[in-house]
Amino acid sequence: MASAISDPAPVPAAVARTAPEAGTAPEARTDTPLSRTADNGLKIVVVGGFGVGKTTMVRSVSEIRPLNTEETMTRAGEDVDDLDGVRTKHSTTVAFDFGRISIDRRTVLYLFGAPGQERFWFLWDRLFSGTLGAVVLVDTRRLADSWYAIDRLEHHGTPFVVARNDFGGPDHTDAQVREALDLPDHIPMITCDARSRLSSKHVLITLVEHLHQLSTTARGSTPQ
Repeated sequence: MASAISDPAPVPAAVARTAPEAGTAPEARTDTPLSRTADNGLKIVVVGGFGVGKTTMVRSVSEIRPLNTEETMTRAGEDVDDLDGVRTKHSTTVAFDFGRISIDRRTVLYLFGAPGQERFWFLWDRLFSGTLGAVVLVDTRRLADSWYAIDRLEHHGTPFVVARNDFGGPDHTDAQVREALDLPDHIPMITCDARSRLSSKHVLITLVEHLHQLSTTARGSTPQ
């Protein structure tokens, strides 16, 4: 894995770390052509429980019109999906979401949003194939829904960061959330608003920096 992310290009000023803008709606934009100089494509997966905002994040941050497989939820699904805490949700991803964002002229992130319902979890292992890193999106009102995502990523040895999507739920401290998720200190955890392109970009930059740090640490520990 270290060789796949060795010496990534620095994050440009245009996407430099900036504080998230809470409550900001997705910005209107036109599709951005892929630069001809792009030669470093990184596959990133956005995972998490049902209704935590995975589709919203991919949609808000993608520089192209995102591909999504959302379908309208019906009464038949009420006996299959756990709708506790997401009663206002009217559509759901049934395969995956796909978007793209350029970090600079050479480095491009390809984003895959995984479906959250338990009946679609069998797709996750295939989505994780070839994945360099992941974002675990969590809703602090339903922290237990994040367990499966973290378990599968750890099983595959996939590096990840945790992003707390702000739903205005319980005001847990970072320490409380880490304890609830049994999250080690070295895994970054940040607060975000998945509706905001700037905030979602901040999450992805945090993940890229985390991957870079892991790669640097691995190279430093390799015997010469």
